Amino acid sequence: MLLWLLAAALLAPAAAFYLPGLAPVSFCEPGNDKVPDCKSTIELFVNRLDSVESVLPYEYTAFDFCSEKTMERPSENLGQVLFGERIEPSPYKFEFKKPVVCGKVCMRTYSANNPSDKAKLDFLKKGMLLNYQHHWIVDNMPVTWCYDVEDGKKFCNPGFPIGCFVTEAGRSKDACIVNSNFNEKDAFYIFNHVDITIYYHIVEHEQLGARLVAAKIEPKSYENPNDDKPDCSGGPKFLKNKHTGEFKITYTYSVNFAEDKKIRWASRWDYILESMPHTNIQWFSIMNSLVIVLFLSGMVAMIMLRTLHKDIARYNQMDSVEDAQEEFGWKLVHGDVFRPPKKGMLLSVFLGSGTQIFIMTVVTLFFACLGFLSPANRGALMTCAVVLWVLLGTPAGYVAARLYKSFGGEKWKTNVLLTAFLCPGVVFADFFVMNLILWGEGSSAAMPFGTLVAILALWFCISVPLTFIGAYFGFKKTGIEHPVRTNQIPRQIPEQSFYTKPFPGIIMGGILPFGCIFIQLFFILNSIWSHQMYYMFGFLFLVFIILVITCSEATILLCYFHLCAEDYHWQWRSFLTSGFTAVYFLVYAIHYFFSKLQITGLASIILYYGYTMIMVLIFFLFTGTIGFFACFWFVTKIYSVVKVD
Repeated sequence: MLLWLLAAALLAPAAAFYLPGLAPVSFCEPGNDKVPDCKSTIELFVNRLDSVESVLPYEYTAFDFCSEKTMERPSENLGQVLFGERIEPSPYKFEFKKPVVCGKVCMRTYSANNPSDKAKLDFLKKGMLLNYQHHWIVDNMPVTWCYDVEDGKKFCNPGFPIGCFVTEAGRSKDACIVNSNFNEKDAFYIFNHVDITIYYHIVEHEQLGARLVAAKIEPKSYENPNDDKPDCSGGPKFLKNKHTGEFKITYTYSVNFAEDKKIRWASRWDYILESMPHTNIQWFSIMNSLVIVLFLSGMVAMIMLRTLHKDIARYNQMDSVEDAQEEFGWKLVHGDVFRPPKKGMLLSVFLGSGTQIFIMTVVTLFFACLGFLSPANRGALMTCAVVLWVLLGTPAGYVAARLYKSFGGEKWKTNVLLTAFLCPGVVFADFFVMNLILWGEGSSAAMPFGTLVAILALWFCISVPLTFIGAYFGFKKTGIEHPVRTNQIPRQIPEQSFYTKPFPGIIMGGILPFGCIFIQLFFILNSIWSHQMYYMFGFLFLVFIILVITCSEATILLCYFHLCAEDYHWQWRSFLTSGFTAVYFLVYAIHYFFSKLQITGLASIILYYGYTMIMVLIFFLFTGTIGFFACFWFVTKIYSVVKVD
């Protein structure tokens, strides 16, 4: 019941995106002085171009489109830079409620004999071949291309193609299928004209002017007989694949305004989000996960209330030496269960980094559910996550130091250095190599050198000192007191059956947590690699809670079975049992690459797997930490309620 109430509370913010600090802008016709702070000029901004067939995004100017060089670029936050967003002003500017018919923006002329022109034209053809998409912005709203899909529904895509290609065999690719006139073989059709419709809502009972609630676009292609005075009446504009001589492209646009009394400003994203048919699948995923959680909860409850209760009662009634000699099961290993694990240094470092990631995830998802990190607030999600990770160095250092001290470790300097640099260093090294590839390819996703220095400064000047401070308090505090003493001589572990051996148990432990998240994982991967908008943070937070419960319960179950089999090496096993979910994540990512994506090119493939490995490592530390602390609580609890002579 609690989960259902939580679901209802979390899903409510997903319906609208009125954000604190994101105020609406009022628009009115030129010359209207009645409304204060009212704008009459509507500015259109352009973002980077991307493709589902390539991981490499490019800046708008890379394709030699019409550009605005007189205005300054709007400032971008850290999250936008990390995601490769490059927002620039454009020469497309409109006056509110002033229609434009076939307005000329600019003209580009290319000569096949000029190497520079030929390179620009070849790059434009490559973009059309890989179906690169424009991303335009009006009043912080994506300009959408809406078209009919199956079952009579309409899909609104926050992007539209730069052109399309018809093969030598006459097969239309991508957007060329929308127009039967695109029939020239071995030719590229260029969308050099856009019809833009801007929908506005007039605020009633208030002198606030009008607010923009939607911007829709329809890309078209026109061969203008007179490029100096285009009339947008000719046939489609195409470029032969083996074109020679001079080639001209005239870019034009038309603008219309329409009042929409139904859409309010606070819910103006809804028409985009509602066109994405995810909700039913999400509820199926939640129900599927809840069944797994209920099954595991029942198993754990049965063990805790029946088996363990009987075991503890029987153990506590043993008074004679003969009874004590007849001990069996998990009580037999009470003198070894808290024995320090092998490689305790590495385990404590992993747990420190995992704690840092866990707290960062909880806080980020909480703010996302409140609406602060919605798609309307560009780059906010990644910015929030990075800043939180930097500021959470203290709990990472504290947990790593406290556990390492409890494991009997004395090399505290090595411990704190590894906590501060090992896992972040691996992530940064991978990220830096990927950035070098992006630099080499001239992609807009390549992080500027200044931002790279800023990231390093955040790491070395804030995160590392905070980790040292946390480690200082962790080592200063006394070690964790265990409920039973550890024997000096380790107990011999009996021969284990196949199911209680480490590797089979670890493999089985990751299946159920992965089963809870794989549908949600599909939408997350879609948002990253297929450039679909992700907004279902209510669902995501609910799945996150289910994942935490499932990892904890699955690990506790297997931990109990192993202790009953007199195997007391639970520390690494508990970490790896739930952490193995990350391996299933990797396998699913490989399956997703081959079954859902059409990515081509060696650089794009390397980038996909490079970034996937970063996600897998973070997920491994996150889930492994959950499993360890769940098992630690369980072991401490059961051994604290039995009498040990």
